[in-house]
Amino acid sequence: MGSIVLLDLMGGVALLLWGLHMVHSGILRAFGPDLRLLLARALRNRFTALGAGLGLTALLQSSTATALITSSFAAEEIVSLVPALAIMLGANIGTTLIVQVLSFNVAAIAPVLFIVGLVAFRSGPRSRIKDLGRVSIGLGLMLLALHILLDTMAPAENAPGVRVFLAAITGDPVLCILIGAVVTWLVHSSVASVLLVMSLAFSQFISPYAAFALVLGANLGSAINPLLEGARRDNPASYRLPVGNLVNRVVGILLVAPFLRPITEIIYAWQPDLAKATALFHIAFNVATALLFIGLLDHMAGLLERLLPKRAQQTDPSRPRYLDESALETPSLALADAAREVLHMGDHTEAMLRKVMAAMLTNDRALVDQVSKMDNTVDRLNEAIKLYVTKLTRGSLDEREGQRAMEIVAFAINLEHIGDIVDKNLSELATKKIKHRLQFSAEGAEELSAFHKRTIDSLRIAFGVFMSGDANEARKLLTEKAALRAAELAAVERHLERLREGRPETIETTSLHLDVLRDLRRIHSHICSVAYPVLDAAGETAADRESTMATTDVAAPVPSSSPGS
Repeated sequence: MGSIVLLDLMGGVALLLWGLHMVHSGILRAFGPDLRLLLARALRNRFTALGAGLGLTALLQSSTATALITSSFAAEEIVSLVPALAIMLGANIGTTLIVQVLSFNVAAIAPVLFIVGLVAFRSGPRSRIKDLGRVSIGLGLMLLALHILLDTMAPAENAPGVRVFLAAITGDPVLCILIGAVVTWLVHSSVASVLLVMSLAFSQFISPYAAFALVLGANLGSAINPLLEGARRDNPASYRLPVGNLVNRVVGILLVAPFLRPITEIIYAWQPDLAKATALFHIAFNVATALLFIGLLDHMAGLLERLLPKRAQQTDPSRPRYLDESALETPSLALADAAREVLHMGDHTEAMLRKVMAAMLTNDRALVDQVSKMDNTVDRLNEAIKLYVTKLTRGSLDEREGQRAMEIVAFAINLEHIGDIVDKNLSELATKKIKHRLQFSAEGAEELSAFHKRTIDSLRIAFGVFMSGDANEARKLLTEKAALRAAELAAVERHLERLREGRPETIETTSLHLDVLRDLRRIHSHICSVAYPVLDAAGETAADRESTMATTDVAAPVPSSSPGS
């Protein structure tokens, strides 16, 4: 009998956690960007921040998610520490609201939630209604899990072995607090652990005193996950918010634990239903803690800033700026962050392209060395972006999100290829020119500068196409691709004419000149690749694109070498 009870217990907890996950992911998908914007606006003073933390966590059913989002704001110094700490006080109250609601017998509405959720989820393409359908199904699963935990589980007297075991491990309040903290840390949800405690108390597997001690442990465990996941080891300042939240929890527990037995007797006398009494104690503890600390946040923030100063360190250009791990559960936010990081990578690629041409025309060896270092930065950013998007695609993405993820990775790869061409080809050509002290003719230098400028201009247009998906700009980019081919042919013809005239500078640099044109054209082809997904999405066929390009595409292939190379 004891093994059946434990199996039912584990199954109910697993179903409860999956329901929580569906509610959490559905709310983030439906309102993710709006919630994050609301949170940013609410961080103006401690009271609005507390309210925002309460509301956001009540929706997400995860104080950990709220902590990670707020920690990212605090780490980037978008907000000050005081309102960030107030957010966490509100978040701790927010997790109690669903527990309070589910302490009543509302399992009868689970079938209604399943039906409504299924109809909304199967309503067609991805929409906010579909995401809310996911939320409805998740709530139904939570209610079904509670039904399993509260009604299906055998009474304590029919499973004496389980009762003896639980009585043994919950006899000491300190041990109860530790067990509650560990369980909450493992399942990443104080809601799930408190609901489990409620079901155990309702079925009389544990005493009211042990139930309240386990609730204290759940509150402690909910503060551990943000500390482990939301801070960066290389920056002590990123620990301020999670440490402050943990201190609030610990101080609250230390103040309540010595008086836990009389508190249990008072609440139990007032509310004899053990499930409701447990939920009542959970919300009372968090409200009292918030009231205690809301006026002390200035002093706490000052102490945390002194103990955990911001580390003065040299900025690492290869470190991603926008890849926020806490956004991975919200595809729209994560894709926006990844796209911003691609633009950051593009800035380095553009700088490489500018510097290598400056080195080529001025014979500046220092610029060549800078380009080589920047290529390492571009390579590392490319790897970080691919890893981030890979993590994102492990979850469920709709068709449009999946397509956007592939566009982001493809453009990052093309930018990395551009960086390689600059570093491995153009930089070597510049080094060769500097080593042999060669000079382009005035006309040749002007041609290369003009060709390079058109390439840079196209790169900037490509950035806009990548972010906006503007089909008109994409067509403009492909038209410029065809025009650049014609410009390359014209430049080669003028170069050959100067060769026939026997100009010394042209003869000395003919191989360099033609190779630079070739490499810039290759770079331009990688730049224009961003246009094709946009035009595909707009319904344009390959024939339509060829027709557009044919209006100016009169160029012939250019040989990679020439006389004198």
